[in-house]
Amino acid sequence: MGRGRAKAKQTRVARDLKYRSIETDFASLERELRGQSVDEGSDGVPDQYADLAAEYEDDYDSYADDEEERRA
Repeated sequence: MGRGRAKAKQTRVARDLKYRSIETDFASLERELRGQSVDEGSDGVPDQYADLAAEYEDDYDSYADDEEERRA
């Protein structure tokens, strides 16, 4: 019974993707595929997430230190 609904949804989504007019930013796509980003910092983290990355980096460092102590 569930297969019919799933297939109908897949058909609906496929039809929507096929006939929807989408403006594609090919320059952005090319940058993404090449691994280049406009707003990334030197460590590969986007600038908008740099503060969070720094916060969690400290947590990760302390976790890694704890793991090394347990293994020793």
